[in-house]
This record gives sequence, C-alpha cells and structure tokens, in this order.
Amino acid sequence: MHEYRIAVYPGDGIGIDVIAEGVKALKASAGRFGFLLKMTEYNWGHRYWRETGQVAPDDFLEILKPYDAIYLGAVGDPQNLPDHITLVPLIKLRQTFDQYVCLRPVQLLPGVTTPLCDKQPGQIDMMVVRENSEGEYIDAGGAFKVGRDDELSMQTAIHTRKGVERILRYSFELARKRRRHITMATKSNAMKYAMVMWDRILAEVAPDFPDVRFDKCHIDALSMNFVRQPEQYDVVVGSNLFGDILSDLGGAIVGSLGLAPSANIRPDRQYPSLFEPVHGSAPDIAGKGIANPIAAIRSAAMLLDFLGEPGAAQAVEAAVIANLAEGRVRTPDIGGRHTTSDVGDDIAARI
Repeated sequence: MHEYRIAVYPGDGIGIDVIAEGVKALKASAGRFGFLLKMTEYNWGHRYWRETGQVAPDDFLEILKPYDAIYLGAVGDPQNLPDHITLVPLIKLRQTFDQYVCLRPVQLLPGVTTPLCDKQPGQIDMMVVRENSEGEYIDAGGAFKVGRDDELSMQTAIHTRKGVERILRYSFELARKRRRHITMATKSNAMKYAMVMWDRILAEVAPDFPDVRFDKCHIDALSMNFVRQPEQYDVVVGSNLFGDILSDLGGAIVGSLGLAPSANIRPDRQYPSLFEPVHGSAPDIAGKGIANPIAAIRSAAMLLDFLGEPGAAQAVEAAVIANLAEGRVRTPDIGGRHTTSDVGDDIAARI
C-alpha cells in the first residue's frame, strides 16, 4: 500500500476553513482507493506571527523538503500584517523549490452560472500556465527616500532563456494532451526587451512541436478575448504577472474564484510541489462558514493526480461536478445557502 507524506499549511483567513474540507476529500479518496496519507499540519501565517513574530520558522523550507506534496489554503491577513510579509514563505517556496510551473485550470462546470450570458458548460475549458519562478515577482529592486516628496522605487522583472524555454516546452507538451493549441501572452509592442525575448523563444521552440498550433496575443487583447471568446483557448502560457492576472480573470468568467484550483509544480519531483486554491485568504468572511471549499477540494484532486493516483483524482473531480450539477448543497457565492462544511461533507460522501 502506497503512503504519501503531505504537509498541510492552511495559512490565514478562509484558508483554514477550506483546507479542512479538502482534507475530508483526501481522506475519503484514500479510503476508497486504498492508499495512505500521512498529513502533518503547520499553523504558519498570521497565527504563528502572533506567537513568534515570524510568519514561519527560519527553517521552514528544510521542514517541508522531505514531503511528497504541500497543501496550502491561502496566506494574508492585511489588517494585522502587510501582505508583502505574509506572502514571503509562499514566494520562497515557489522559487527555492523551483516550482516553475503554475498550472491553473479554467473550466465552466455544470450547474454554475457564468457572467458571460451565452456560454454553456464545456465551452470554456482552458489551462493557464504561469511561469512561476522568475519574471515580475523576483525580489529585484528597492526604495529610496521613502516618505519624502522625491521618493523613488524600482521593481525589476528578470526573465531568463532557461526559464522561458522550459515553461513554453511544458505548455506545448500539455497542449499535446489536450486540443493541440497554445497561446502565449506577450506585450512586445511596449516591452521591447523581455517580451521580445519571449516572442523569439516561442518561435524557436514551436518547430519542435509541429502537431501543435501556436499563436501569441498581447496581454490587453488577450484579457479582452477571455471575456469575448474564451472558447477559442486551450493552453494559455504567460509570465508570472500575466499568468496571475489571466487566471484570476479566468476564475471570474467561470462563475467564482471559489471554484478555481491551482498547482505549483516541480516536474522532476526533486522537491515537493504545492497545491492551493487560486483565491486569497478573504479575512472578511473567515470563520463564518460561507467560504466555498470547491477550489481547495479541486486543488486536492490535482495533488492526487500528481502523486500518481489518477483514479482518486478523477473521483474527487467527479464528486465536485455531481455536487454542482445537482445544485442542492452549495455556498452563497454561487447562489446557495449552505455552509463550507456542508459542501465538504457532501463531496466527501459522494467520493
């Protein structure tokens, strides 16, 4: 019987609420498919900061390194601690463990209402692939004369050939498993160094995948087309910032960020990969029992698939779809009156 070690990092706000429901789904799938999950929870985030003055211990990366996967809720409690402090462990995890693929499905599921009036379930089905290790979120810059009239700040994006090429190759390989179409987000008409390099590397890599149709689109037009014609997209790849924005927009057009899962993947498995819902910590509704746990539960399905348990992953996803299609047990963000725990219990029972 296979045993997997999972580090559970609920984080802040509704992260604590939704991860509890994702754990129910993980346990249900392990029981059905006959594998073991050894899950250890860490209270890092604002709770840990209140006790220690740090959001995570100094050796948190060493603590997490032996695990097979990390299951994260959300981080951030801006009323008590600035986000640029609470997000430090997450960014360090992604960069130190070189989780260079951020994979974010955008799918309109049965029983969910989209703000796009003419779209039906199945018409919106794309994967946003976000370069996750460099780009605009590298800590390269500084501030000078802070608080003065002549204050200056500088933030520098860093893109490498290695980073761009490997995320493009990953995206082409992913497209081969889907509908064989890739779209790259660019802005080379204004960003003549970084995005011109992305354009050039796309042109160099594409001939290695003659069976995959490819194109590129400026990020502003691509954002517009996500709303106008989302059904034309299959795999969409972009830089750290572009992928972040597009995947949040993707969550909105398929009904709720509360439905959108994500994975931060190290493909060679030298370090653990991390799985989390796309949404934030939403501290204004934390503890009220109204947060939608489906994004966290679907992230758990992605975790199971990555571990090599595709049957369990499919069972979790099927239980989510059945819950949504029936429409009986759902949270207020998608028109229901049930609690976070009610939804988690219903999905776990279906598994």
